[in-house]
Amino acid sequence: MHSREKLSPTWQMIDVIYLIRIARDKIKEMKEVRLQKYIAECGVASRRKAEELIKDGQVKVNGRLVTEMGTQIDPARDKVLVAGRPIKPEEKKVYIKLNKPRGYVSSCVSQRGERTVIDLVKAVPYRLFPIGRLDYESEGLMLLTNDGELANKLMHPRYEHEKEYLVNVKCPMTNEQMKELSSGIVIEGEKTLPAKVKMIDDKTFSIVLKEGRKRQIRRMVGAVGNIVIRLIRVRIGNIRLGDLPTGQCQLLTGRELAALLPR
Repeated sequence: MHSREKLSPTWQMIDVIYLIRIARDKIKEMKEVRLQKYIAECGVASRRKAEELIKDGQVKVNGRLVTEMGTQIDPARDKVLVAGRPIKPEEKKVYIKLNKPRGYVSSCVSQRGERTVIDLVKAVPYRLFPIGRLDYESEGLMLLTNDGELANKLMHPRYEHEKEYLVNVKCPMTNEQMKELSSGIVIEGEKTLPAKVKMIDDKTFSIVLKEGRKRQIRRMVGAVGNIVIRLIRVRIGNIRLGDLPTGQCQLLTGRELAALLPR
């Protein structure tokens, strides 16, 4: 197993071109825009249909009825109502994979002052949250997004993806112990699902799970009489950690995202 890597600065964590594009979009949001363009950007209607809504007296800005084409608004300050309902632009959806280091909690807020995975993605100007968890001492692949609907679906058992881990243990594993892990271990009165296990060397193996109980692998290894020294998640479904450096993150590719989306 590789030794622990030094974290790189936060600004190196994500594609520079993407950050420039986000910053450019944010600057645009602060400028005045034509009302019909703003309505279209909010997903209410096409720009042509938005012009019809304005002509028909369906649009108000700061409580004032607007019927003139070309009216400029400031999205940051002006309140726009269409047919009596407030509108706002749809936030871009962001999907990121992160190589979580040890010593970080996989939540948005720390309960006891620990560092969180959100501290590693501060360069991303969106409110992200993790999809699933890795315990404090574990490391490797995590997914983060601002797409709440997708996150909720992916955390539902119906859409559970295979998860693959590399496990380094204190003592050499026996064939019998490997068979026990493969067939399932009883934890708190309930047997775990069968798992795919593969020996890499006498103290290192890979394991693929189709479920995600709290500290499951550590408890499974403990149940067969061994102790986990290092635990790294290397795959979620078809998304792989690859050579992503420790503590850094990367946008999901279109292919990775398509594989992740529930069918």
